[in-house]
Amino acid sequence: MNIKVEEQKGIAIVSPEGRLDANTAEELEESFNELISRSKVYIVVNCKDLDYLSSAGLRVFLSTAKQLKKLSGRIALADLNENVHQIFEISGFDSIFSIFDTAEDAVDCIKR
Repeated sequence: MNIKVEEQKGIAIVSPEGRLDANTAEELEESFNELISRSKVYIVVNCKDLDYLSSAGLRVFLSTAKQLKKLSGRIALADLNENVHQIFEISGFDSIFSIFDTAEDAVDCIKR
């Protein structure tokens, strides 16, 4: 899995590419933990190039959200393809996470 991280308006934008499953979840979790250790408590995940999401990937999102909540931060998701969005709906995680059409929309709204 490739993971691109950039910053915009003080918000970390994480763009994973490929499959987020049991084999790659730890890599994404390490990226989130590194950001949190650098006091980046607002994270937008641009899912545009995320092809697949397993329960292991959902756990990474949930544990990161819990960490950020303790720090008064927040994680938001953006640009989910139909398959990934359906996984969030089926799991009920769409009611836990803020999901936006674009990363730009998420950046504009995450600190509100």
